[in-house]
Amino acid sequence: MFRWSSLHGKHVRNTDTGSRSMENPGYRTGSFDALHHPSDDDDDEMVDIAGATLDFSTTDDIPPLGSGFEDYSSRRASANGVGPRNLVDPLEEPVPGLGTYEDFNTIDWVREKSKDRDRHREITNKSRESTVALLHRISDAFSGWLLMLLVGLMAGALAGGIDIAAHWMTDLKGGVCLVGFWFNHEHCCWTYNETFQERDRCPQWKSWSELITGTSEGAFAYIMDYLMYLFWALLFSFLAVTLVRAFAPYACGSGIPEIKTILSGFIIRGYLGKWTLIIKTITLVLAVSSGLSLGKEGPLVHVACCCANILCHLFTKYRKNEAKRREVLSAAAAVGVSVAFGAPIGGVLFSLEEVSYYFPLKTLWRSFFAALVAAFTLRSINPFGNSRLVLFYVEFHAPWHLVELAPFILLGIFGGLWGALFIRANIAWCRIRKTTRLGHYPIIEVLLVAALTALVSYPNSYTRMSGSELISELFNDCSLLDSSQLCGYEQPANMSETGVGNSLADRPAGPELYTALWQLALALIFKMMITVITFGMKVPSGLFIPSMAVGAIAGRLLGVGMEQLAYYNHDSIIFRGWCSPGADCITPGLYAMVGAAACLGGVTRMTVSLVVIMFELTGGLEYIVPLMAATMTSKWVADAFGREGIYEAHIRLNGYPFLEPKEEFDHNSLAVDVMRPRRGDPALAVLTQEGMTVGEVESLIESTHFSGFPVVLSQESQRLVGFVLRRDLLISIDNARKRQDGVVSASQVVFTEHLPSLPPDAPPPLNLRGIMDLSPFTVTDHTPIDITVDIFRKLGLRQCLVTHNGKLLGIITKKDVLKHMAQIANRDPDSILFN
Repeated sequence: MFRWSSLHGKHVRNTDTGSRSMENPGYRTGSFDALHHPSDDDDDEMVDIAGATLDFSTTDDIPPLGSGFEDYSSRRASANGVGPRNLVDPLEEPVPGLGTYEDFNTIDWVREKSKDRDRHREITNKSRESTVALLHRISDAFSGWLLMLLVGLMAGALAGGIDIAAHWMTDLKGGVCLVGFWFNHEHCCWTYNETFQERDRCPQWKSWSELITGTSEGAFAYIMDYLMYLFWALLFSFLAVTLVRAFAPYACGSGIPEIKTILSGFIIRGYLGKWTLIIKTITLVLAVSSGLSLGKEGPLVHVACCCANILCHLFTKYRKNEAKRREVLSAAAAVGVSVAFGAPIGGVLFSLEEVSYYFPLKTLWRSFFAALVAAFTLRSINPFGNSRLVLFYVEFHAPWHLVELAPFILLGIFGGLWGALFIRANIAWCRIRKTTRLGHYPIIEVLLVAALTALVSYPNSYTRMSGSELISELFNDCSLLDSSQLCGYEQPANMSETGVGNSLADRPAGPELYTALWQLALALIFKMMITVITFGMKVPSGLFIPSMAVGAIAGRLLGVGMEQLAYYNHDSIIFRGWCSPGADCITPGLYAMVGAAACLGGVTRMTVSLVVIMFELTGGLEYIVPLMAATMTSKWVADAFGREGIYEAHIRLNGYPFLEPKEEFDHNSLAVDVMRPRRGDPALAVLTQEGMTVGEVESLIESTHFSGFPVVLSQESQRLVGFVLRRDLLISIDNARKRQDGVVSASQVVFTEHLPSLPPDAPPPLNLRGIMDLSPFTVTDHTPIDITVDIFRKLGLRQCLVTHNGKLLGIITKKDVLKHMAQIANRDPDSILFN
């Protein structure tokens, strides 16, 4: 049956946005007023999502769609003998309109696209009548591009601000600039005109120990800096989790699993609202600055989608149509990656490959334009002061050699194994968080993890620095004047012994490099462990940077190993012919880059978009083959342990009704095996084309909780006529009772074109043909279920009716399909739709 289960035994309260619930106690009454007056003893406003109990009484992300009610209802009301002049002004008395959706419901893609075609056809026809209408048509066609421009500008500006603030607050943990406290460490030292000896110190930047004790040397100064680092880390993390918990519970996490679910047609009110945007922007800076093992790249996709959703309110075409709005959100996802990595093309491919459910060609062009605008805006802000869009932009000078494909593939294997291990460990930890008392104390959890991270990170310079700085350091190609520990090689006797271009020839490792390698090995173990428990906490947390950091460390270690192997064995058969003494044969930074791509690919299962993002980062096209080899190997190895990426795994963990378009389904069951009612179930609740009274229809609505009813010719024939939604029935009956004279419980409800002949003393009938879907999607009882699943995926259906020789047998909903797929995979079928 058309059933949408309750969430944790709780129901979703109908809000004033005019949306429609799959199961709501208010619908069990015969009056539409019950939608607005839930019983006092229920807890309809609270729903558990991703482990946090949230209040959905606010719906600021989408304004009431009642403004579209008058146009839509006037056509319907005319069939009932009621003129549009008798309708209530939705601005004076907000009444949910026909064709709108309840929270936690799936949109009807076919209906939304049909509405947009009707709207476009009407504008086109009117444009031939007057110049004003023609201008309106032109502005309507241009509105999509204007919206993309605004989304790119807004997201680019916010990303620039986040980058600048996060960089400054990260450095604040180590000290302060005397010239101006608003300068970060790097910018502070730029203002100093004279030379200084140590790489990380300039006279105008003072550490906390220097400010408090007057010296930066000695054990007491070290302890003071340690304590201040811990203090700032705890303060930033406490502020982040408190703001999220108090003002915008949806601002936690990465946001990409929920964005994928929303783009598939699901509605989560408030997830892309203005409060979520404000709090996520602030707390993202705080979370990144606290030193937790997380990144800002994933949450920037959420931020960009919030910008797009808010700006959609400026344009009627997108405000009133959920399918059109999702086209904009797909483009916004591309904008998010564009500003996160400075990779506009990679962002478009990321949206296409990873998050979008419906991606027409028009959306591809607009995504490209929006990503371009966003990248240009970020470049104009220049947050890193290096005229680049990212902090870790590097250029390598030495070419790679065919022999190096073997270690590149080895990095791909490591990335795949790490990705599969991380997904299983993180999902297991998140399940513990959801099912134990740990989930009830998010603030304590965040503070404990932040304290542990700060205590372990500070002694090791590679874990103390931010994730972006660490990756930048690992990608770095050592130059002659580089003072990094990773460039601590022994100097050759003849300084003229240099390699190609600006790079140095391979040299033997010195004591500093060996120290750095030990520190990197410890950092690798720590990063792998702490990221598992950090991702999924109640603060904004991205996964791109931590995954890339793990891979970059592993790649740098392997790269230095290969470099030393080549230096000491240049006469061996492996290196002979291409690696002569004094040549720059191996570039450890390249290995770090390949390792970063491999680990990120293993965790997310991205392929094409990941390779493009990585070469846009480095500016080197000649390294595409190593990146492709490592990324593809990583995906194959990770897929051997499970085909789900981290985002799909979190979607399943949270029970979102998401039909994965990339998942293969090859079971040989039939539609009749999945449909409801099944054997032993009550008969399917249906409406007849004529013969039922208003009272009987209201009794049926009151006694059931289904979201819609098939309309049949008669109870005996069961020939299918159409399908009508419960919400539209309630609205129409309530509307007719208030505005149409003579409509009482004894009035006949008909779904025919012509009214039947009635006795003279009978009350006037109520014709509801206008709200009936005359062409519901149907399949026969012998349709293979894999074909049915494809229909649901590609058409975005919410329900499909099952017939046999034209007679109605049952109904299949999206949830029935998901439950059936879960049963086949030996998973709990009741976990679908919010666990």
